[in-house]
Amino acid sequence: MNVEKFSEPLRVFIAGVMQANRRDTLMESQDYRVMLSDALRRHIPDVQLIDPWAENPNSLEYNDDQARHTFLTMTNKASEADLLIAYLPLPSMGTAMEMWQAYQHNTYIIAITPFVNHWAIRFTANDVLPDLESLLGWLENGRFQQEIVPAALALRQS
Repeated sequence: MNVEKFSEPLRVFIAGVMQANRRDTLMESQDYRVMLSDALRRHIPDVQLIDPWAENPNSLEYNDDQARHTFLTMTNKASEADLLIAYLPLPSMGTAMEMWQAYQHNTYIIAITPFVNHWAIRFTANDVLPDLESLLGWLENGRFQQEIVPAALALRQS
């Protein structure tokens, strides 16, 4: 386990598919969020996670006013993070909006997706990885802590 202390807590926004391309009122599996959160906490002391799903576990049951407030609040929070990790095995309009908001505010973006040719990904993400295992590998081998975290913190300060 590679544990490194940084001068300030890293704020990570976990973005990704929730409803994706569903036409019903159900949600895609959110297991990726748990895996990412656990791995980030294990490898980065004091990491501050911003996770819309964890903060709003019953969001699909919200009325329109609650849902609108939550959507706008979470999209804005994406712009306040040092790093946004976007898990996109399927296209997600909400995640694309979070990525755009983060991009507009100098947030470092890692997209985990097979959609490498989509402009919303190509032109906002700093790194594009093919799968979650690749990102977990970066955490295990220390690349994430040694290269990505300093780059994310430096980008936010520029």
